[in-house]
Amino acid sequence: MYMLTTVDNPFDPFTQFDEWFQWDTSSGYHTCAVLARVVNTSNDLPESIQESLVDEAIKELVDLNPEGVYRMVSRTDNNIET
Repeated sequence: MYMLTTVDNPFDPFTQFDEWFQWDTSSGYHTCAVLARVVNTSNDLPESIQESLVDEAIKELVDLNPEGVYRMVSRTDNNIET
């Protein structure tokens, strides 16, 4: 499972989501809304497929990121991997 964040957000989106979200929106990024516009999923799909589609959308946003604002992070062994 991956999360989309910005290179300058100081908060961990896995363990500090409220603080991360507040910082993200107050900084004008609205990363969750951007991701929601790109991801193509449905609640009718199994959760594993939904997670896979979200991961693909995150990778796409990072790859098509001309300003270098976004980065993809994952949670492994209580560390954030980029």
